[in-house]
Amino acid sequence: MTEPTLIQTKTSLPIDQIDVSDRLRPVSEAGVATIIASLKEIGQLTSPITVRQKRRKGEVKWQVLDGAHRLAAATELGWTEIPVRIFECTDDQARIMEIDGNLSGAELNPLDTVVFLATRKAVYERMHPETKAGAAGAAARWADATDTMSVAFVKATAEKLVMSERHVRRLAAAGASLGPDEIAKLRSAPRQITLKDLQDISRIDNTVQRYDVVDALAEGRVKNVAAALKGAQPANDNPDKDPVEDQFAALAKAWSRASMVARRKFVTEHFSDLSPLVVDEAETRDELDIASLRTALTEVAAE
Repeated sequence: MTEPTLIQTKTSLPIDQIDVSDRLRPVSEAGVATIIASLKEIGQLTSPITVRQKRRKGEVKWQVLDGAHRLAAATELGWTEIPVRIFECTDDQARIMEIDGNLSGAELNPLDTVVFLATRKAVYERMHPETKAGAAGAAARWADATDTMSVAFVKATAEKLVMSERHVRRLAAAGASLGPDEIAKLRSAPRQITLKDLQDISRIDNTVQRYDVVDALAEGRVKNVAAALKGAQPANDNPDKDPVEDQFAALAKAWSRASMVARRKFVTEHFSDLSPLVVDEAETRDELDIASLRTALTEVAAE
């Protein structure tokens, strides 16, 4: 497949000739405001936006691939031209460039992240059909027979974006389960949708219940998916006793009463059991630096 070609004959374009449609996420007002403040302070754009040159029926058009926020900021400031890097490429290459530019350079919320990664998976496997799970037999699949992601996609994306392969699989799977209508509704939610919410939504098999949960989040009636599912369950005056809850209560009580020395000894002696659980929880929450966490756990075990 031919690589995208950089066109070096143009280094700037009139802003009103750049198309900003057909993008995976809308422009953030807060993001634009931040860039406007920077442009006012330094007076120039230090990083050109990336655009695609398309030829349709003899007419040349340009579409923004990376830099929609910079373009919006320049427009609001009244600029008529903007620095650009222009590429000629295919539709799939354009989408990959848009996705990678956002994933590597922007602070994305969990919803945008899973949507970008799910789209990257679909585009990557269109561009490299030989890597699609199942296409090359058992060697192209994960040990889990239900996993439909190709090894090549996960490895390439993890390396490109500096993520763990497990994290890539989780994010892409959560994004792939969302329909366009659900994405639009969740974007309008008053509370930011967490990665755990998105993973919980992906596990809801009942279509009606799934739509009810998404609506509840979008309308701000619940804080999270767990609360929405709890509210949807019929009342039970005599619930069965949950042995897991009893075990959890006992562990929590013992931990709260233990001294720090005893807690450290417990962590050290049970390190091999605890560390994968803690890392797994951190990846689910999408809040911690996994590499730093692994280092910290190793240091605890070594003491």
